Amino acid sequence: MNGSGGIYRRRLEEVIQARLDEEPVVVVQGARTSGKSTLLRELADAREAAVVDLDEPATRDAATASPSAFARGDGPVFVDEYQHVPQILDAIKAELNRDLRPGRYVLTGSTRYSSLPAAAQSLAGRVHVMTLWPLSQGEIDGEREGFVERLVFEPEILLDSAPASTTTRVEYVSRILRGGLPLAVARQAGVGRDRWFDDYLRVVIERDVVDLSRIRQREKMPVLLAQLGGQTAQLLNVARAADAVGLESSTAEKYVRLLEAAFIVHRLPAWGTTLRARAGARPKIHFVDSGVAGRMLRVSAARLAALEPQAMTVLGHLLETFCVGEVVKQVGWLPHPVHVGHWRTRDGDEVDLVLERDDGAVVAIEVKAGERVRSSDLGGMRKLRSALGDRFLRGVVLHLGPRAYPVEDRVHAVPVDRLWSPR
Repeated sequence: MNGSGGIYRRRLEEVIQARLDEEPVVVVQGARTSGKSTLLRELADAREAAVVDLDEPATRDAATASPSAFARGDGPVFVDEYQHVPQILDAIKAELNRDLRPGRYVLTGSTRYSSLPAAAQSLAGRVHVMTLWPLSQGEIDGEREGFVERLVFEPEILLDSAPASTTTRVEYVSRILRGGLPLAVARQAGVGRDRWFDDYLRVVIERDVVDLSRIRQREKMPVLLAQLGGQTAQLLNVARAADAVGLESSTAEKYVRLLEAAFIVHRLPAWGTTLRARAGARPKIHFVDSGVAGRMLRVSAARLAALEPQAMTVLGHLLETFCVGEVVKQVGWLPHPVHVGHWRTRDGDEVDLVLERDDGAVVAIEVKAGERVRSSDLGGMRKLRSALGDRFLRGVVLHLGPRAYPVEDRVHAVPVDRLWSPR
């Protein structure tokens, strides 16, 4: 819900509706409080059906005692937080053995489906998994974004035809630190929102992460998370974080995977490792929500907006995480699959985001915290364009300045707010 009591319209809803015409089981996974339960209730209400809420202790106990009773039903069966009773997956499998019609189940969970061992065994080949990310900027503003779809599938569009951006650096910082978790968005910036982020992380670690695995050094998890905050939008270095916290690297890797499973962080995989001999294979780490990342770094809006070197570096990392999140959200709504990764050579040339269509055509996106694009900002983009040749459709450098303009062959500078502009 938003601050005025309304409901944010989620773009994923229409995608789920379409998938229900094709798939017997749709699983919607995502961060706690990202809006999964609200979305599930809306889907159920449209069909005059009830929701089985396994976050409610009595319902959870009943479902644990008799999972098959909760898996029965002719129409769609809606189950919220299914990971609390994983036995229900076996009951659903038994039902599907008798009736494999599309649209039989919609399940939501605050844990990655792939992290539950029973899940892969029970419903392999019968389930379609989708991720509900935190609110996009367009969803918050009530605008229907189409920037990524146009960029990937209509590369001939004129990127420099829109009016100049009026979004200020201060406004960008405000959006980054607000993030997209609905309950955080509804709060005013300041102590109240900071406290909410702290409580949110504590609950996720104490409930969702512990539910996934018994961890021996639970007190190290928040400290490790703070170390990962310092790595957001950078190559993931688990060994360095482990050393700083006093953990074995293998233990730290396990904890990072648990944080991924709970949708606190995610790895952006390396793209094109076979494109060139010097291409690297390490993923980048990003926080799922830029507001959570900002809170982990303990940065204020005033400090982040300051035009001094250290603040600019932190803003650059948070802005990249913010933009990667917005792009990934829009990719999740696309009608055709698009592979997302980052590109970096062992020589240090890099591109923040690479979007590849099924036909091999590529769009590259670089994120810069400055108000103009310099020639030195394009080193990685030029090398990728040269390596790809005609497969390189277009490169975009997102920046904090007001105007979009062509920089050089197939490369444009574009204001960041075009990501969520309806134009």
